[in-house]
Amino acid sequence: MTQPTPIRRVALTRPLRVLDTYSCIGGATAGYRLAFPGCHITGVDIQDQPDYCGDAFHQGDAIEFIRAYGHEFDFIHASPPCQGEGAPTKGTNARRNAEMAALETTGRPYVMENVAGSEVRKDIRLCGEQFGLAVLMHRYFELGGWTTVQPAHPRHRGRVRGWRHGVYHDGPYVAAYGNGGGKATVEEIRTAKGIDWSTDHLRLREALPPAYTEWIGRAFLGSRAATGLGVAA
Repeated sequence: MTQPTPIRRVALTRPLRVLDTYSCIGGATAGYRLAFPGCHITGVDIQDQPDYCGDAFHQGDAIEFIRAYGHEFDFIHASPPCQGEGAPTKGTNARRNAEMAALETTGRPYVMENVAGSEVRKDIRLCGEQFGLAVLMHRYFELGGWTTVQPAHPRHRGRVRGWRHGVYHDGPYVAAYGNGGGKATVEEIRTAKGIDWSTDHLRLREALPPAYTEWIGRAFLGSRAATGLGVAA
């Protein structure tokens, strides 16, 4: 198994304040907590998220919250809903434009995550195989105010397990989406993604594996080690 490009660890001069918008149960939050020791993470979601694992939670519109309070954070993550955006049913990019405008006005470094068919710029692609996970879940990340190098994408070890057109296929990965047809159970998704604090099947399917944002967070710290912004080499 090929691992992502190693990111050297750096020490923080102070705890970072992180904003996780469209947070769901906090898959991204859990990864940033591993990357940013001692950080304080606020989650924002339009729906109530009783299983959210961060330090504070605000129920409301993500764009409005970013416009009002985004400048108070050191790093912002945005995972706008991807339902209907994946090819071939990609929607318009009007909301993405509003999200980008809000993020840019904060003057803070950020990352926006979404699926292949979305309007998100494809600066970084991450896949579960890069982290030895039993789920593929390709996701793309647009980086704002910072850059890093795309890690190697390893060859997949086989198929996603489940039924396809009346034929059952075995494989090393679970289908962490939808229901029926051999789709992953709650426990299978929890194990595959490394999420142990929720049993909500829908929210588990939607959540990012924490390994993704742990890598993103460490990459961000590595990119800022030479310039400061709350980190020291």
